[in-house]
Amino acid sequence: MHFVINGNEVGLDFDPRTSLLDLLREQRHLFGAKKGCNQGACGACTVLVNGTRINSCLALAVQYQDCEITTIEGLGEPGKLHPLQAAFVEHDGFQCGYCTPGQICSAIGMVQELKCGVPSYVSEDVAAEDFELTDMELRERMSGNLCRCGAYNGIVDAIQDTFGTAEPETEPKTLPSKREAA
Repeated sequence: MHFVINGNEVGLDFDPRTSLLDLLREQRHLFGAKKGCNQGACGACTVLVNGTRINSCLALAVQYQDCEITTIEGLGEPGKLHPLQAAFVEHDGFQCGYCTPGQICSAIGMVQELKCGVPSYVSEDVAAEDFELTDMELRERMSGNLCRCGAYNGIVDAIQDTFGTAEPETEPKTLPSKREAA
């Protein structure tokens, strides 16, 4: 089967019952995504598939043939961190680091959801003129990612610092309030 993993085209043979998480870890040796609960409840296994965040422990790898899969290893490199990775360091958005890859991938996927106008329990209309990425909105959208160390305030600060102020076309800061964008 063919995949694009972190920008590299790869062909892989594997048991069709293999989860995407196990494929990434066991065949590609990409260990950023973690097997925390293996039930889709903790978010430690979050990766991006065509820009959408998924729990890779629940997904069969065969479902994602020909898709673009991005893990934490595909976002930055030694000496040149992705801006969100750098913000996690700056804001102490991690302690033990176990959940950090999933948190970062999830936050990047959340930004894509906001760009597409996906509502949440907090904000039904993200296209509204007065929409802002509030703490409550951010925490709701990131609620599928757990941190046992309790670094949530640093995580929220890092995400808001990275995505909360620039124009939508600017990467990676992509989430201004609608008032600022007008």
